[in-house]
Amino acid sequence: MTGTLLPGIVARRIPTSRYTANVLKRAADPDDAGTTIVFVHGNVSSSLFWQPLMLSLPEGIRALAVDLRGFGDSETLPVDATRGVADFSDDVAAVLDELGTGAVHLVGWSMGGGVVMQLLLDRPDLVRSLTLVSTVSPYGFGGTASDGGLLNADASGTGGGGANPDFVARLAAGDTGEDSPTSPRAVYRSAYVAPGFTTEYEDIWVESMLSTATGEDNYPGDATATAEWPGFAPGTRGVLNTMAPTYFDTTGIVDAAAKPPILWIHGAVDAIVNDASFFDLNQLGAAGIIPGWPGEEVAPPQPMLAQIRSVLERYAAAGGATREVVFEDCGHSPHIERPEEFLAELTAWVG
Repeated sequence: MTGTLLPGIVARRIPTSRYTANVLKRAADPDDAGTTIVFVHGNVSSSLFWQPLMLSLPEGIRALAVDLRGFGDSETLPVDATRGVADFSDDVAAVLDELGTGAVHLVGWSMGGGVVMQLLLDRPDLVRSLTLVSTVSPYGFGGTASDGGLLNADASGTGGGGANPDFVARLAAGDTGEDSPTSPRAVYRSAYVAPGFTTEYEDIWVESMLSTATGEDNYPGDATATAEWPGFAPGTRGVLNTMAPTYFDTTGIVDAAAKPPILWIHGAVDAIVNDASFFDLNQLGAAGIIPGWPGEEVAPPQPMLAQIRSVLERYAAAGGATREVVFEDCGHSPHIERPEEFLAELTAWVG
């Protein structure tokens, strides 16, 4: 994806014990910089989304962005969803070990927020701070009550079965058009950013989305049948199942011995991570978009923001420093929608 690299950004292939990773860095950054920030992208994206922010960082900071397996120019390997996002976090750890970075400041966007929280649980020696950008809830995506408890034992309506099959097909076909509401470009405009947001980089962001490997071992993953509404439950393979609440739980950060500071940045009009997300099947049922919804008592929408806030409040009460920042009129991508404000918050946080 050389044509999608901005001037000043270079890509390296890093062989590790787990996979061969594609890693972006600023060409001018010294390898011995005192401060290293590592950026981890979210679902249906890649490290390309981080480039403008990386280029805007002050001199003296080393900026790295890692493509997860099956995304960007990294190697495509199966994703074992029964480990939650640990396949991804272990991959990032392997890259940092290979590069000998030591502890770094980690910035994770959306699913990437879950990845960096998991990294804190498993490899606290690699974490100086966390910045969670529009992060997935510590209880996973969908299927839980406000306290994180499963709505039913199957976690119905979550995981690989929740992806729109036409969107998946258009990803696989490399669709760059805008006529269909399920095209990657249309989904970017309607879900990744706030309504009306425009940028000169849109074509690069669409190419980034199209780098997603599709199939049951990658995006979206497999599914199983259940008698619970809406008729499917998580499978064991692929990306969406990694965030199913039967496998994903990063609330252990509250009790972790190491408590690096955590910054949470999100947009006020985020269409993906919100207390009424239209990517939550229960919210779609409540809105009448998916028929047969069994009602609020059985299948309420997941209060994602309330869950994140509650876990971070408990983290702070247990001795960890936290800060929440909300950008008004901003969607799921604060780092590209509000770059100056985001840069100011991040650089102040990492010191």
